[in-house]
Amino acid sequence: MSEVTIYTTTICPYCVAAKNLLKTKGVSYTEINVQTSMEQRNIMMQRSGRRSVPQIFIGEHHVGGFDDMALLERKGELNGLLNA
Repeated sequence: MSEVTIYTTTICPYCVAAKNLLKTKGVSYTEINVQTSMEQRNIMMQRSGRRSVPQIFIGEHHVGGFDDMALLERKGELNGLLNA
């Protein structure tokens, strides 16, 4: 199973939705809260090219945000990334 990393903030409903989707699939993940760490926020922006949260990575593959991950799930492509 690929390592999953999610950059989040405490009050983000899309972050919660992304974590819930992964939990329903039985996928563990590393959560990095960027709300209080400008250093981690800068790392997230450098890795993803985006400022919004969540930013989701499966291995080194940048999935994008929750909507992007949900689209992969609807298309039946998320499991392939997770199991790579």
